[in-house]
Amino acid sequence: MSEIRTSRTRLLAAAASAVLATLALTACGDGTGVKDMGASAAASGPETSGSSGSSGSSGSSGSSGSSDSSGSGSSGSSGSDSVVEGEGGTVTQGGTKSGAGRGGGKKGSRDVVCDGSTTKTVAAPVNRPVNHMLLTVTNTGSKRCSLYYYPQVRFTDAQSVPPVIEESKPQAVVSLDPGQSGYAGVSLSAADGSGGDGRTADSLTVYFQGRSGGESVGQGATPSLPAGGVHIDDSLKVTYWQTEMDTALSW
Repeated sequence: MSEIRTSRTRLLAAAASAVLATLALTACGDGTGVKDMGASAAASGPETSGSSGSSGSSGSSGSSGSSDSSGSGSSGSSGSDSVVEGEGGTVTQGGTKSGAGRGGGKKGSRDVVCDGSTTKTVAAPVNRPVNHMLLTVTNTGSKRCSLYYYPQVRFTDAQSVPPVIEESKPQAVVSLDPGQSGYAGVSLSAADGSGGDGRTADSLTVYFQGRSGGESVGQGATPSLPAGGVHIDDSLKVTYWQTEMDTALSW
């Protein structure tokens, strides 16, 4: 009886061992064991999550976002206009204009004063209005410049400059980008003879005023006059600098 029980116990133990061995082989599959599968999962898992976590927390989109908020955004809001002042008015730089002057320029910048060294001046008599001449000043320099007040013109050996027509005062200073032109009209003589006998002038010098006005600054310009000169009398006057040719010849 004892022997039968012992044999039965050994059979049950052998059967159990066979079942366990079968289950182990099924789980291992390739025979490498559970440890290899766990190591593979541990190796691939953290790398993937670490990579995505790194890009998510410190990725380029996060950096560019903060750059945008302190870069182009702040530059747009902090681009406050600077102002160029003169008797003829003001021009705000940075895209906003005050009056009829030309705007533009960088924040904090101030236009240089136009003078004969960075401009080309042309003096041309016109048919209408009669006895008038147009001064055209073109910015030939590389920087934006401003024409302040009005031209101080001196014909031949004149001892003084003619007065300005106050009604021609514009709302803003005329500022010229490279290549742009400004204009002023010159009333040479009275059509009705009220300016006296007058005389013929064969040379002309144009002087430019600075921001404070009252005196010429920089280099003057000496535009050519027509052959035979121009007739001037005591009614000689000039206009303020204008942005438009027609406006300069309105007085």
